[in-house]
Amino acid sequence: MNFDVEVKISLKKGMLSPEASTIEKALALLDYEVKNTQTLNIIKFTIDAENKEVASEQVDQMCQKLLCNPVIHDYEITISEE
Repeated sequence: MNFDVEVKISLKKGMLSPEASTIEKALALLDYEVKNTQTLNIIKFTIDAENKEVASEQVDQMCQKLLCNPVIHDYEITISEE
């Protein structure tokens, strides 16, 4: 079976994000006041697996091994049938 996968990756609370800080500063220069800016990476792909549980386990392993650094990142996995 094919499953559509979406992985949202963000920095854990307390981790400094230079990208988010730059965005806040740039918006301030344009007279917009924003706080607590966060950046988010979204990775989408299709995976072939026996069932949704197997797909979920495989994607979790992908996140732990390659897609993110579990020490500094949080991630959220969404899986749906294609």
